[in-house]
Amino acid sequence: MLDNDIALTAVGVTVPLLLIMVSIENIFAAGAAVLAGRQLGAQDREGASRTVTTIIGLSIGLGILLCVGGIVFIDPLMRAFGASEASLPLAKDYAFWMFVAALANLPAQSMNCAARAESSVKISSIAVITGAVMNIILDPVFMFDWGLNMGVEGASLATTVSQFITFFILIWFYASGRSIIRIKVQAFRPSWALIKTVTLIGIPTAVIQICLSVASSLTNIAASSLPQSDEIIAAYGVVQRLVLIGCYVVMGFMQGYQPVASYAFGAKEEDRFHQSVRFALKGALLLTVLVAAAYILLSKPLILLFNRNPVIVDFGRQLLASQVALYPAFGLCYMMTITFQTIGSSRMGLFLSLLRQGLFYVPFILTLPKALGVTGIYFSQPAADVLTILVCLCLIRPMKRMASKNMGEQVL
Repeated sequence: MLDNDIALTAVGVTVPLLLIMVSIENIFAAGAAVLAGRQLGAQDREGASRTVTTIIGLSIGLGILLCVGGIVFIDPLMRAFGASEASLPLAKDYAFWMFVAALANLPAQSMNCAARAESSVKISSIAVITGAVMNIILDPVFMFDWGLNMGVEGASLATTVSQFITFFILIWFYASGRSIIRIKVQAFRPSWALIKTVTLIGIPTAVIQICLSVASSLTNIAASSLPQSDEIIAAYGVVQRLVLIGCYVVMGFMQGYQPVASYAFGAKEEDRFHQSVRFALKGALLLTVLVAAAYILLSKPLILLFNRNPVIVDFGRQLLASQVALYPAFGLCYMMTITFQTIGSSRMGLFLSLLRQGLFYVPFILTLPKALGVTGIYFSQPAADVLTILVCLCLIRPMKRMASKNMGEQVL
């Protein structure tokens, strides 16, 4: 399995689609978490319960739609995201269970964000960690020949089972009456005003994921015209998984920051809000520096965990180092996107969410590989990150002034 290059390529093909699905989850989850946090800060528990209940209900419906639509159109979707004839069957096997997981993923993400919004961090951590541990345990059982011998499909099924476990833990938490925010049928009141508010808040986070997906797809397309394209795409698929782990470390930290900032903003506690911003800024930069250092120093052994083909390992080592060379750009940009979301500045949040992997990375990945070959792929991310850092540094002070101004004018 570890030496199956086609299997790695197939999994790499599904990464952009996975990111799109995660981005759809985040529109509702992040938006509901911020709005509910503001409402709790203003002591409006009924409003928070109405927001969360409605968004969870809509998430269930959207999960069903994504599951059915994805399975029905699985073949053209895999081809559109770069699957070759050789990798298509395995890509479809992996994607099938990924679509099934949407039934649990979307409502679970909304419930998880709501739990963090009310500072129920313990149950949120238990749910996520339990799912992750089960995934680690089930992966080899489902994948390898001493277990169910399902290969790539087994890896996807293990992830899906684990995500349903997380979903049921969160269902138990809310059904048990232990939460501050109550999920109840009578609180399900969808309205265009609520959906619009939540969507405007959540879109910047979703756009970051969509831009990651687009960037990943364009990188695969750029690599497909180069010599040894299958090896480059296989290596890039491994690198994307590792980079996503780094992204989730930073996102997890930011998800801890956002409820604190939202509550302080809703309660109009300006000093506490700015204190949380300073802490989040320092924390994001420190985390991204540590992740970058670990990935650069351990690039070869990390790639070897997934594949032992020397060509893929060499490409993967250089790709990983180039992807995280200026990784603090991601931490800085994501932290500021979250802050602009929290203070009600959706336009600035949207602009920043488009910045790194959209407005800057896309032009580089479309042009540099054509001129420089695989070296152009190596240089595209650092070039985008330099420009991202420059823009974000120019926006820090305006962000703080806007927060103070909006805090005095906010209307929930």
